[in-house]
Order: sequence, then structure tokens, then C-alpha cells
Amino acid sequence: MESKKIQIPMLATRGITVFPKMIIHFDVGRQNSIQAIENAMINDEKILLVSQKDAKIDDPKVDELYDFGTVASIKQILKISDSTMRVLVEGEHRASITSYEDEEEYFLVNAKMYIEEESDVEELSNSTTALLRVASELFEKYSKLNPRVTKENIYSILGIESPGPVADLMIANIPLSVYEKQQILEELDEEKRLYKTIEILRREIEILSIQKDINSQVRKNIDKSQKEFYLREQLKIIQDELGEKDGVRGEIEAYKEKLKKIKPPKEVEEKINKELDRLLRTSPASPESGVIRTYVDNVLALPWTKSTEENDDMEKAEKILNEDHYGLTKIKERILEYLAVRVLSPQVSSPIICLVGPPGVGKTSIGSSIARATGRNYVRLSLGGVRDEAEIRGHRRTYIGSMPGRFIQSLSQAESNNPLILLDEIDKMSNDFRGDPAAALLEILDSEQNHSFRDHYIELPVDLSNVLFIATANSTANIPGPLLDRMEIIEVSSYTEPEKIEIAKQYLIPKQLKKHGMKKAQLKINEERLQIIIRGYTKESGVRKLERIIASLCRKVAKRLIETGRKSFTVTEKNIEELLGIPRYHYEAKSVEPQIGVVRGLAWTSVGGDTLSVEVNTMEGTGKLQLTGQLGDVMKESAKAAMSYIRSKAAELGVDPNFYKNTDIHIHIPEGAVPKDGPSAGITMASAMISALTEKPIKNDIAMTGEITLRGRVLPIGGLKEKILAAKRAGIVKVIIPQENKKDVSELEDNVTEGIEIIYAKDMTTVLEHIFANDQEV
Repeated sequence: MESKKIQIPMLATRGITVFPKMIIHFDVGRQNSIQAIENAMINDEKILLVSQKDAKIDDPKVDELYDFGTVASIKQILKISDSTMRVLVEGEHRASITSYEDEEEYFLVNAKMYIEEESDVEELSNSTTALLRVASELFEKYSKLNPRVTKENIYSILGIESPGPVADLMIANIPLSVYEKQQILEELDEEKRLYKTIEILRREIEILSIQKDINSQVRKNIDKSQKEFYLREQLKIIQDELGEKDGVRGEIEAYKEKLKKIKPPKEVEEKINKELDRLLRTSPASPESGVIRTYVDNVLALPWTKSTEENDDMEKAEKILNEDHYGLTKIKERILEYLAVRVLSPQVSSPIICLVGPPGVGKTSIGSSIARATGRNYVRLSLGGVRDEAEIRGHRRTYIGSMPGRFIQSLSQAESNNPLILLDEIDKMSNDFRGDPAAALLEILDSEQNHSFRDHYIELPVDLSNVLFIATANSTANIPGPLLDRMEIIEVSSYTEPEKIEIAKQYLIPKQLKKHGMKKAQLKINEERLQIIIRGYTKESGVRKLERIIASLCRKVAKRLIETGRKSFTVTEKNIEELLGIPRYHYEAKSVEPQIGVVRGLAWTSVGGDTLSVEVNTMEGTGKLQLTGQLGDVMKESAKAAMSYIRSKAAELGVDPNFYKNTDIHIHIPEGAVPKDGPSAGITMASAMISALTEKPIKNDIAMTGEITLRGRVLPIGGLKEKILAAKRAGIVKVIIPQENKKDVSELEDNVTEGIEIIYAKDMTTVLEHIFANDQEV
């Protein structure tokens, strides 16, 4: 390869690299470039074309140009405008700039020009021939992938048998960066240049193959999208004709308008917008479209920022509570305390109260009354029989027919974020293979955690800290410990007989008269008749059955008023049985006289308190202890404990020390068909056995309750109020209870303990001091 020193005008090209043998035209607009061309035309029509390193620069300096370029001859000049010309050039030889002569008006440079002679085919080495063949095959393959390479270019390039020009023209027809083309241009060794060209061709072929696959896939998707677009446009026109506004887009706009109105937290807004974008991309016929709509509807239905104004007028609240319910002093006091604290500290967390008591005492109805008193919306959530954790925490959206949990549904139903939610029958929940709903309640009923409760369906943090939870239960025995620990327990005891009479007069009778279309003057019933109804036709802790009896009475009286044409009807002792039938219940009254081996015990049942006569008979035998009356295991153990106590104290009690060898003892509690159990009949059975063994009668006006230990200690019991009321109803005037229950007596209302002498027993010695008739002592 020969080289020659030349002085030549230079033109800087932007984004173009010109190779030898390459014919190209380009537009020239820069003043110095135009002058360079004009100068070249004056001399030998030769110009050096050098690429800029950065095509964005309008006025490049020396260091912003490459040092290597191509000497080209100017073939044609076409003036486009006053400031622009189009130039047709043909590349001839490579050249490298050695120095710059002039940079002011235009670039005039000293350069070394490399004259490359065409190789003779017969003189080419085998390796060069192999490179030429590989390059030709690759370029032919490349041209099939790149439709921009014309057939004329392909044939003209493949017809050249010199490695240098072949490489130059191949690179000139490949869309590469200026930098990559410059690397080939600066390579003076023909074989190396051809080798680099082969590497570039291989890479470009691989890129084009991948690009072709991508384009093919994109084309399929575009075709599918175009089809969907066409169908959607048709659907839109059909919907417009049917009067359905804008179809899916209109629906999404409606959702977004609703979203703006409720102003939810940012996380909720982002989630909804994301779901709406999915809905827009989803085909209306797809099942997923319905799933998204249901989800968005459920989230937007939640009262994220909507709350009701709470009542801080304690007098008004107290008036409402008293209007709706008689008694329930503890509950009313607790609610008024809560309202007082809210006035002083509005940010205080709402309490979680659990009302525990027998059925029918007003636990459920007090919920709506508290809601009205506090100014909150009211929702009742029945948990009885719930055994699926998803009922509490919701179903995941992956399941067909999934829905939010009951608490999220309750918030939507309440339409405020601070309602009163009544968790009815919380002790009736159970669990199975679907999880433990009581465990799912732990987060909801924890004031430290429920500010960000996440339902499996909603999957967004929902603030439950403003909700006032009121739970109801018949017993705490079936409530798991961790759940019970999160609630404030308030005992709701049975109503006394006077309370039931007042409730009937103030609430039940007016309610049923109104329900049956009757006026107050049309039904006359006094307290004595109500007492007969309560005692003879109901046996309950609450007033639910009493209300049904009163409803029945109203119906029968209404019939008689219509039949007879009378204006009013008075209920008397004589016509009660005609109206309501024979009394269903009979409470056992105290015995007429003291009896040996018969002691009156006190028991708690689900319908209130009751009295039980414990009867003991002794017979000659071999020391057998027989228990009848369908007694549970606890009562049987109490009887055995009493037996051991008597044996250990036989001498002090005046009992034959060998009675357990030669005397059979039979303990019986009447009403054998009724199951009986509990730890409060120990002293009753012990007293009855001592009475039978010593043949000393027990006072007929005394009753007792308490458990006994082997050493004769008397242990505390529950249900004290109900038991004392049962004793009063039976005509008992003295009641023996454990010493440790003294604190419970102080909490009872005066009308419960009125007329009853309460004896506190620490051990059996105290019991025996009070039970025998004619002041007999053991």
C-alpha cells in the first residue's frame, strides 16, 4: 500500500462515514463547509470527508473531529436554496490528517493519503479467499434479513474479489454507529478489516433474527389489538345506540369520579387506579372483568373517611338508655363513663365490651340502644355457628366467588368508619379444618393492632380503631383465653321478679299493644296478675318468654273485644287460665315442717336460679353410697368428698364411727329426668347425710349453697343473685353461702337481699350451727 502527502480542503460530516468506492449525496449548510467545497471545485475537485465525534455539534473544533477520513471526488453540486447545497461524492482513498493549515474560513489540512491497489484473485492466499467466501455468505444472509439492502448493492458487492473494497462496501451498507464504522475505516490491513467485518456481520445477523422474532410477535399482538379495537368500536356504537353511556370507559370514569368524592388514603387510591387500568385492558367478555368490578365496588363502598358525629351530651345519652331498658345499671354507667372520657380526650381508643349473661336479659337489644345514645350507626354481626376463618378475614381473590369478611361488609353496611358493631353470640363460634375464627378476631379486637386491619379480599389497611365493639355471650367458658383477655367483661345478671314486672309494665305491654293495634285502656292488668303470669307461665332469666306470653294475651283479648263488642278487658285471677291455659311451671315451696335428711340446696340454671331438695336415706347394709337423680361427675365427687369429711369427723358429729361399714346411704335429688351438675352442692349433701345419720331434722326455712373440701372448708360459688332470688321465691328466709362470696353480696341490689338473712360460712362447723331445728347442735 502506497502513501502520498497531500494538502486538501476538509469537510466535517455529521452522522455519516464515507468509505472508498462509496457513492453518496448529502446536504451542506454550514458556511465553512460550503467554502471548503467551493475551494475544492477551483482546484482538483477533491475533498477530505471526516466524521464528527458528536453529530449534535453545529460548529466542531479540531479535537471534536476524527483524524482519519476519506478523500472523495465531487461529482455533482445542486443548489437547493441560498444557504444549502446538495453534493454527490465518490470515495476514493483513505487519508489521515497530519496537521491543519487553516481553520478560519474552512478547514485546510495536510494529510497522508493511502492508495490501495485492487488485489489479483490468483495472488490471494487461501486464508484471504476463505475470509472472502465467509463474508459473502454472511452478507447474503444479512441482506435477506434486512430488506433495506437492494439487490443491485448485493450483486455489486459480491462481484468484487478484493478483500479491502468488499469489507468497505459491506460496512457501508450496514446501519452501524459512526464510531464502529470509523474503526473499520482506520484499519489499513485488508485481512484484519475483512475479519472485523465478518464479526460485525455475525452480530448483526443475530440481532436481526431476534428483531424479526420480536416483530413477528408484535405483529401478532398488533393484529389482535387491531381486531379488539375494531370490535370495541363496534361495541361502543352498539352501546351508544342502546343508550349505554360509553361502555367500559364511561364506567371507569364513573369509578374515578366516585374515588375523588370519597378521598381515600393514598395507598387505596393507587390500588383502585391500578385495578381500573387493568379493567380497561381486560376484555369485557372476560370473567376477570367481573372480578375487578366487584373488587372496586367493594373497596369504594367502604367509608374510608366518612364518620358520624358522636353525641357528647351525657344527659341525653342517659335518657336514651333509660328509655330503652330498665335496670342494667353497670352497662349504662360504663357507657356514660366512656362518653365522659371521649369529651375530655377525643382520641381515646374505643373500648371492647363483652356483655355476659343468660338468654333474654337484653344483651343484644342494648347494642342498638348504646348506638343511639352515642350517636353511632349500628350493625349487628351474628357470630353464632361461624366456623370458617374466611368469614372473619375474608376470602383471597384467587378463589371464585370470593368476598370480603364480615367486618368489612359491616363497615360498608354502616356507611361510617365509627359505627357500633355488635358481635352477637361470640361464645357460639367453633372451628374446623377451615381455620379458627376466634383466632382471626384477635387482631380486630386488639386496640393496639386494629388501626391497620388487612382483610384477605381487600388487601388494604382498614382502620377499625374508631369502631365501638360490643360483644355478647351467655358464658365466658367457651371463649378462648387470648380473645377473652382483649375484652372488658360486664356481667348481665338475671332480672328479679320486681324488675320483670316493671319491664312488662313500662316496655313489653305498651310494645305489644301497639303491635296488635290496641290502646292502653283496652287491656287492664295489675302487678299481681303479672306476678302470676311470670311465676306460672315463664321460667327464664330474662323476659323473652314473658313477651311472647303478653303477645299471646293481647291476641286473645283482641279476639274477645271484637266478639263481645266491649271497649276494654280486665285480666283477673279467674280468667288467666282461660286465656293462657293451665300454668306450666310450679316452683317448689319450702317444706311445711323440718325433716330428717332433707336439705334445700340452691342451684343456677340457664333460665335463672332454682332450689333443689337433697334427700338422704340410711339403711342397714354394707356401707354402699348410692347416688340418683341424674347427677353429673362434679356432684358425684362432691358427695364422695362429703362422705370422707363425715368419716373423718364422725366422733365430733355424733355419728357411729363404723357407719361406712354397716350403713348404706342413698342420696337422691328429685326430678331425675333433669341432668344436674356443678360444684355448689357439697355442703347441701353433707348436711343431708349428717342429718340422716344423726336423725336430727333440718330447718325448713333455710337453704344453702357451697362446695366442700375433705377438711370441711366451704369454697365460693357463682350465680349468687339468681340463687338468692330462687330462695325468696320458695319462701326461704335464711341462706347459707361461702364466706368468700361476701364481696359479691355487697354488689347486689337491695331488693334482691331484702327479707333474706344471709349467713357466711367459712367451714362446715358454721353450717352445722345454723341448720338444725329446735336449736339442736351436733
